[in-house]
Amino acid sequence: MGDKIVLLPDNVANQIAAGEVVQRPASAVKELLENAIDAKATEIHLVVLDAGKSLIQVTDNGSGMSETDIRMAFERHATSKIKSAQDLFNLHTKGFRGEALASIAAVAQVNCKSKTETDDLASTLKIEGSKVTEQEYTSGINGTTISIKNLFFNIPARRNFLKSNQIEFKHIIDEFERVSLAHPDIQFRLTHNKTEIFNLAKGNFRQRIVAVFGNKYNERLVPVQEETDLVNLSGFVIKPSHAKRTRGEQFFFVNNRFIKSPFLHRAIVDAFDGLISSDQHPSYFVFMEIDPAKIDVNIHPTKTEIKFEDEHFIFAILKSAIKKSLGQFNVAPSIDFDADLQFQVPPAKPDAFVPPPRIDIDPEYNPFKQDTVIRTAGKRARGEQLDPNQNWEKMFEGLKEEPKEEQIEMNVSFSEKKQQPLVLSNKYILYSVQSGLTILNTKRALERIFYQDFINQLENHSALSQQILFPVSINLAAGDMKILKDIETELVALGFDLNIAGPQIVVINGAPLHISEGEIKSVIEELLESAKSENRDFEINKYKKLAERLAVRAASYQHQHLSEEEQFGLMDKLFATENPYLSLGGRPTLAQVDFNELDKFFN
Repeated sequence: MGDKIVLLPDNVANQIAAGEVVQRPASAVKELLENAIDAKATEIHLVVLDAGKSLIQVTDNGSGMSETDIRMAFERHATSKIKSAQDLFNLHTKGFRGEALASIAAVAQVNCKSKTETDDLASTLKIEGSKVTEQEYTSGINGTTISIKNLFFNIPARRNFLKSNQIEFKHIIDEFERVSLAHPDIQFRLTHNKTEIFNLAKGNFRQRIVAVFGNKYNERLVPVQEETDLVNLSGFVIKPSHAKRTRGEQFFFVNNRFIKSPFLHRAIVDAFDGLISSDQHPSYFVFMEIDPAKIDVNIHPTKTEIKFEDEHFIFAILKSAIKKSLGQFNVAPSIDFDADLQFQVPPAKPDAFVPPPRIDIDPEYNPFKQDTVIRTAGKRARGEQLDPNQNWEKMFEGLKEEPKEEQIEMNVSFSEKKQQPLVLSNKYILYSVQSGLTILNTKRALERIFYQDFINQLENHSALSQQILFPVSINLAAGDMKILKDIETELVALGFDLNIAGPQIVVINGAPLHISEGEIKSVIEELLESAKSENRDFEINKYKKLAERLAVRAASYQHQHLSEEEQFGLMDKLFATENPYLSLGGRPTLAQVDFNELDKFFN
């Protein structure tokens, strides 16, 4: 019997490795950006076409590569980051495995151009499906430019399973934000389809957060700083008043490497205990500096997970540091009973003249005089004199007439009279029906009613919009503005009248009928967060998903402001919908109790 085990060719092995390393275009973006950082670049420019499906190009001004290095960079297990196994315990670079570039070259068309300071000419290398097609010398500047074209061109199945451009570009933005936040001392640019999305100048960490997420974040940041023998903590948390109901900005960085850690996330949630509700999530940007020998980053292909040697101690330190910052900066509401409530009067100058206090009196005022005219504060302040003989009786004409008795027709049968429903805590409405009682959950019923209204408007192309007297201007981050442009058509169809007034400014001139003017800004931000957090199902059913979010938000506000007429007609409106018995979340909207069940309470 012949031998069964054979050694795989390099191109096949690279394609297999690409299945783990290169999951989507964002994976290639992450690898190229981290390589540029490891090359000590101070300026990095990312260019993307069609969400990375057609082109991913990264240009940096780093140290560059020689002719030999540029060829070796695309070989398997070739790296400049480590020399021996001992170096794994002292990692200060992003990459170290030496498989990423070889895997990318196996599933894409790659063009690499690089030049060092000592070289006169730049080296150019073209690879297609792990095969080198061209290598030559050209003119160029110091640094490296790597272009990845037609990702997964030789693996049609992988390419067909890529999601829409909107979703794929969202993942690219996520990777770009993680890398740029970890290195505020580097200038980053991102261009998508010839439109500049980000242009981040060098600065400190706070400035980088504001540049990425918008000016509104500047006043929301609470500094965190703690130094211990085990770990040094720094960064910011977002004030509890700005916590989101969707998972917002949550960033952990360990030695400038972005990581995900549900365990450490729990420490921050515990630190916010009592400051945010159970359905809200804290936002944070936390840096941790730890001895590389006490962590292991080689436990996941994407290198976003880390194994800590003293995980429980870090948990306790992180929780205490967050609590200390929230208390130190007086984020939690408190009352200072020892505060001096007296006015602080500045001392007068020695030679200054202090005039005596002046008292103004009315010598003609007599409280016992019957025809005294009450003088208004405004006229008294202006020194105007009022005529005491003014005829004020005209103001009260008609008030002494006896009210007429209301005539009630008694020929109306009892069965034709409408009974007013009973409202309990602005949460439930009780209706008396022939068989017993119907208890309606106001908020859930309104969710279903508003959702049906939005869907009908979309189907009939008759979106109703209420114009705003004073338009609302919203400052958005570059990534949020890109998402807004992607869902602009759907927002207009739902009743929003908006105008993009600048690269990061949108002006809302009108909103759907069920959205109050004071809620417009928060509603837009919530819809953007939903668009960022949703999966492929959101892309397919974009209109329905946005209608659901709008209905839920409108119901949470309107259910406490219903008039008596609206309370009475709520039941009829609910049963006019397609599914009156369930809310948008799949929970019951009403409950029925017949008289037999009520009689059991009194037996």
